[in-house]
Amino acid sequence: MNTREAKIEAFGHLLDVQERLRKECPWDRKQTFQSLRPNTIEETFELADALMNNDMHNVKKELGDVMEHVLFYAILGDESGEFDIADVCNQEARKLMFRHPFIDWTGWRDDPKADSGDMPHNSEEVEQTWEQIKQKEKDGNKTVLSGVPASLPSLIKAYRIQDKARNVGFDWQKREDVWDKVREELHELEVELAKDDAINSENELGDFLFSIINAARLYHLNPDNALEQTNQKFIRRFGYVEQKAKEAGKELRDMTLGEMDDLWNEAKCQERKNDSQYNKSDNQ
Repeated sequence: MNTREAKIEAFGHLLDVQERLRKECPWDRKQTFQSLRPNTIEETFELADALMNNDMHNVKKELGDVMEHVLFYAILGDESGEFDIADVCNQEARKLMFRHPFIDWTGWRDDPKADSGDMPHNSEEVEQTWEQIKQKEKDGNKTVLSGVPASLPSLIKAYRIQDKARNVGFDWQKREDVWDKVREELHELEVELAKDDAINSENELGDFLFSIINAARLYHLNPDNALEQTNQKFIRRFGYVEQKAKEAGKELRDMTLGEMDDLWNEAKCQERKNDSQYNKSDNQ
């Protein structure tokens, strides 16, 4: 791997390239904070895809794209006189140091002079410490939930809301108790569906989904990752059904549900067979 000096040089090289593009590339010259925002969102999701697939080649590639956007925003900030990349890095370093008072920063640049405190015993205690410290920061969160970005996808937002509430003690005493809430919300949803009440059904569906995400969190399962794995599984199996139908010279819309279901089950069996062979070879 690269030395620290090589890493710093590479970062400087990328900054030089981006600054030159801003000056000489017609596309880069016309970009603004707002025009870049959609691209940044797309690049972030592409990174998320690579991480989900454990594709290290593309993780490296997409990290570069995200970093390029960070530098671009910093260049725009420099042009407006608001901030530059040094301000971004220094502010983040100071924030991290302040939020980790249990680490001795004596003698470090920007020493936060915070009470070292007791060393947390696990990551959950660290998160609880963060939530308390964030509200003490000059530009920190004013309320427990104000740090949850409004533009987060709803599923991830629900998880983060619940997790932040947990950090201040608002949580189930026993995780098993959450299932009573899940069943309660499911029953309320079924009642409204039976009434054919669209508005209340949607409200109750939201409550039911929120309770399921709560259960996932309590059992240390990531609902977003779990749902994406199921999305990919459905895509694979449906693709198998579509392929087999095409090989048989049939259109999906002309097939019966039973015929499609048979192909779906074939896809499931094929996946299990492939997984079994993979695990067998992996253990040899």
